[in-house]
Amino acid sequence: MFTTDHLKKFEQDGFVIIEDFLTQVEIETLRTACSDIVDKLDPNEHKCIFTTTDSRQASDLYFIESGDKIRYFFEASAVDDKGNLCVSKDKALNKIGHALHWLESSFKEVTFSKNVADVCRVLNFKQPVVAQSMYIFKQPQIGGEVKPHQDGSYLYTEPMKVVGFWIALEDVTIENGCLWFIPGSQTKPINIRLTRNPSGIKGAPLTYTGPLETYDEKDFVPAPCKKGSCIVIHGQVVHKSEQNRSSKSRHIYTFHVLEEKDVKYPTDNWLQPTSSLPFPHLYQE
Repeated sequence: MFTTDHLKKFEQDGFVIIEDFLTQVEIETLRTACSDIVDKLDPNEHKCIFTTTDSRQASDLYFIESGDKIRYFFEASAVDDKGNLCVSKDKALNKIGHALHWLESSFKEVTFSKNVADVCRVLNFKQPVVAQSMYIFKQPQIGGEVKPHQDGSYLYTEPMKVVGFWIALEDVTIENGCLWFIPGSQTKPINIRLTRNPSGIKGAPLTYTGPLETYDEKDFVPAPCKKGSCIVIHGQVVHKSEQNRSSKSRHIYTFHVLEEKDVKYPTDNWLQPTSSLPFPHLYQE
């Protein structure tokens, strides 16, 4: 499935689209599993808003302690000033994260599949582990933008060895918020990091460190893809997505794999393994 041509493009551009990564049955299984999770959600118990356009999650323990749990994050425009939803809960969610890959069987099966393991073997991962996972909704009309970033800013390793799997559960278009990349930017070092802040500077448990990054909009290229496709994303390639102003949602499932062999995962990374959920190994052999 991950061919020589895929590898060449990944090494050249920092990302590559693999079509038909999931079957229609697998797609529907994940969509149904997510629907069941949302049905059980009580919005009164989960009122966290997620956005990349401000730093509110940096002081929210609900977000910070989500690595070994399934937690729910709403679009800012779906919640009024009293914290009540303005739309139905299934239309208000930004994402569900960050341990779907381990705590929900349907997502676990896809994450630890032969297809994923084969890609990582071709990319020369020796002891890969899965750090976190998300179901992202990109809701019609209100789906928020994701600012330009490198995944390594959030899942930093020394040396850098991080790859994202971004799987389309619906057709992904420019109109409903596809990813945009700066091809070749995977050679760019990680200068900004989201880290734990033990000293409590500025009163937030997390803080961004490093210089402000700016990018030229003309350098970005869109990466629309068909339902069932997977975009394999280098941890250093710069990418973003725009707001969804269309009438169609853009559901995707995504997770990140880190190398564990001869690689340091700093203790000040925002996301940390826990006693209840150490980062599980991908190769289940």
